Amino acid sequence: MFNYTGKVVAITGASSGLGVQMAKGFAAQGAKVVLMARRVERLEGLANELKAAGADALAVALDVTDEAQIDQSLQTILDTYGKVDVLVNNAGASEGGAITEMTNDAWNFTMDLDLTSVFKMTRAYARVMKEANYGRIINISSMYGLVGTNQLQTAYHASKAGVINFSRAVAAELAPYNITCNTICPGYFETELTSGTLDTQEFQGYMDVTVPMRRYGKEGELNAAAIFLGSEEAAYVTAVTLPVDGGWSATK
Repeated sequence: MFNYTGKVVAITGASSGLGVQMAKGFAAQGAKVVLMARRVERLEGLANELKAAGADALAVALDVTDEAQIDQSLQTILDTYGKVDVLVNNAGASEGGAITEMTNDAWNFTMDLDLTSVFKMTRAYARVMKEANYGRIINISSMYGLVGTNQLQTAYHASKAGVINFSRAVAAELAPYNITCNTICPGYFETELTSGTLDTQEFQGYMDVTVPMRRYGKEGELNAAAIFLGSEEAAYVTAVTLPVDGGWSATK
């Protein structure tokens, strides 16, 4: 099961964190992996690493908020591989602040990167999938898209909740074309940016009372969810919202 030989998987935000982890996971299943982000030098380093391990990988420069670059990224994939089977909308960031103090710029930055870019990427790539009568779209939301918390991240919560219902609507619309659209909601995960915070006694204490499994997600533990949702075997799974958070959202 879950053999990706011959499948083309395009991943945004693939220069760091969960994007890198998922890229390695798909490559290990035999996929041709398209790595997309703004930091091209990091993409090329990962592409070389994957190639050295026997995978087929392509680095493509992409700012997901730029429609011209979105169209060019898709054309590059089509010129190289002739198709795109799986799209993982993973790129994201946020600017926070108390709701009474948040600026328009902070709100717009977060919405543009975390929600509007998912719409623009899905719109462009779904056109090709629709013509092929095949596709898997996986949108990365967050456990914060499922509930409200006092994290001074109102824009982030709103954008990630938007991704979830956007994905449901896309799933319903594109189902007749053999295209699925699902959402993954990660919890706390180990990445090069978060390990310093997660590996502290204070944060471990926080996880002891908020995460039933009493730990954060380890490197690679999100991969199985993405590989499943992008697979042939998940053909009848669409509009699903899948938390991968150690049970955090179950306690809210």
